[in-house]
Amino acid sequence: MSDISTQDLSQSKPKSRKGTMPFAGFEWSLSMRYLRARRKEGFISVIAGFSFAGIMLGVATLIIVMSVMNGFRIELMGKILGLNGHMMVRGIGENLANYDAFVDEVSLIDGVVRVAPMVEGQAMASSQFNGSGVLVRGMREKDLNAIPEVSGNLQAGTLQGFDTSGGIAIGTRLAQSLYLKLGDKVTLLSPRGSVTPFGTAPRVRSYPITAIFEVGMTEYDSSFVFLPLSVAQKFFKTGDRVTALEIMIEDPDQVDQFLTPVGDVTGPMTRLYTWQKLNASFFNALQVERNVMFLILTLILIVASLNIVSGLIMMVKDKGRDIAVMRTMGVTRGAVMRIFFIAGASIGTVGTLAGFILGTVFCANIETLRQAVSSLTNSKIFDPEVYFLAHLPAQMEVSEVASVVLMALVLSFAATLYPAWRAASLDPVEALRYE
Repeated sequence: MSDISTQDLSQSKPKSRKGTMPFAGFEWSLSMRYLRARRKEGFISVIAGFSFAGIMLGVATLIIVMSVMNGFRIELMGKILGLNGHMMVRGIGENLANYDAFVDEVSLIDGVVRVAPMVEGQAMASSQFNGSGVLVRGMREKDLNAIPEVSGNLQAGTLQGFDTSGGIAIGTRLAQSLYLKLGDKVTLLSPRGSVTPFGTAPRVRSYPITAIFEVGMTEYDSSFVFLPLSVAQKFFKTGDRVTALEIMIEDPDQVDQFLTPVGDVTGPMTRLYTWQKLNASFFNALQVERNVMFLILTLILIVASLNIVSGLIMMVKDKGRDIAVMRTMGVTRGAVMRIFFIAGASIGTVGTLAGFILGTVFCANIETLRQAVSSLTNSKIFDPEVYFLAHLPAQMEVSEVASVVLMALVLSFAATLYPAWRAASLDPVEALRYE
């Protein structure tokens, strides 16, 4: 038995002056009626339900994954650039002399925000309980305070009077691994010490901990330590020279435009390094991973769209008698095509909207959900030792979310075209003959 009767069609389809033309409300009502399951199987058919779930999960997963990848990249870039600067100037063969003049001249370049001299070197930090390799940076108090990742994330102590304190600032993870707290002394050992008749003797000095910071990136919190510039010069025996100049500019993406003006100031005996070159392999790997994840997850939407195709084809075959009755009563091919197009497009549209809402809510509460899952499973879902960051980031971009939603709608609408065309092309005589 068909789902519609001649009386239903005559009541739902008013005639126009130029002939029999189905009313738009008739097409929508009949499309929604076809989507309802029969024999108490649920609100929509099983196939339509799977198609809806596939579209929803595909859109939500794409939004979540792309947002996490964006957040991961933005957080890492913020940590890396915030602590390392956008450009580094180093001497060729020797350390930089007359760095105060360089600082003054480079600071006058339009677009340069900050220029900080530093003494940088490798050392071994140790206590009576443990030891670890660290990167020592000697900086002036005003330059260290200008780094919000350090000065704005102090867990203990202060940077006030850092130049004259003779102390050291270390990360939280380093303090934990050495079992040290504020006020304790940490010993630094440098292999580049004094030359003696028996060889090179390592240089060993102890400094009190005056500040403990937490950048939020495991690698930095466990390996970076800061000394006053004058103390670092004595420790590494650089005299009145520095090993590098750290330059911050307004727009990090335009850093290449500053190579020429900065090079003109510092001269031919210096070498310039930009953050893009220093971290090129790392950010390229992130970009490749992001693109591959996008392509793989797009397959979910394609599979869901194929479910719409198969579901509508089965619906057309099941409703062959209804189509024949409508055609014999004057319903046009375009109207039949619109009926089945609306049925398939409705699944895609509602599924896309549900996926957008699910993805947005998930991204807004992703860290809370991560902590909840970690507590329930008693495991580390996002291990800071592996992923470098202490928290799971998610940053939604309007353009990317819009492209995901648009792609889902286009795939859904495209999937309905062939079944709708097939329904409109059905011969009424053949359909009634074999019914």
